[in-house]
Amino acid sequence: MTDSVRRVSTGAPWEEKFGYSRAVELPNGLVLVSGCTSVVNGEIAAGSPYEQAVTSFDVALAALEQVGLTREDVVRTRMYLTHARDVEDVGRAHKELFDAVRPAASMIIVSGFADPSLVVEVEVEAYRGGAK
Repeated sequence: MTDSVRRVSTGAPWEEKFGYSRAVELPNGLVLVSGCTSVVNGEIAAGSPYEQAVTSFDVALAALEQVGLTREDVVRTRMYLTHARDVEDVGRAHKELFDAVRPAASMIIVSGFADPSLVVEVEVEAYRGGAK
């Protein structure tokens, strides 16, 4: 990859252990944020599916802030849930955060995550208009 690709790390232990970046900004202005859960400062901030979704999106939005973008720059979200019964709660969190933005969005039911107390993981993509 070229030097014009910017990588953002948040210092989460898995970034180093598994060799990934929290976010990657491409020269065309697209910013890809890795899957985010409700892990804060290395600890699972467990809670309801709604609370996990809000915390997960907060982690993703904090990564965007590191490259100077905000929720208004979000063009796509993906929400991974372990239970179909949580669709309404996670959808409500998404609406509260992104209703005015209206990104393309997907909600996918998965079999589980590395820690069974996690029930939500999110990915965010944003776009910087007038890219470098």
